[in-house]
Amino acid sequence: MTHLPSTTLLFAMPGGSEWILIVLIVLLMFGGKKIPDLMRGIGKGIREFKEAKDQVGSEIEAGMQETPVRKTEIVVPVKA
Repeated sequence: MTHLPSTTLLFAMPGGSEWILIVLIVLLMFGGKKIPDLMRGIGKGIREFKEAKDQVGSEIEAGMQETPVRKTEIVVPVKA
């Protein structure tokens, strides 16, 4: 038997009965009429997060494909 740290057990995924309890609590807190609005808001948030993640990924890829620009300096001697 392996010994797991207590933090691992604290953040374990809930089982079937816990999900039912969570759904009942959400129904009691928000009511049946507000749940579609709540889910719609969560969906918009997830969609915006994915779009931002994809945009950052594409910007990183574009930056990796750019060739660096070499700057050349022309030194002109000054008569003293």
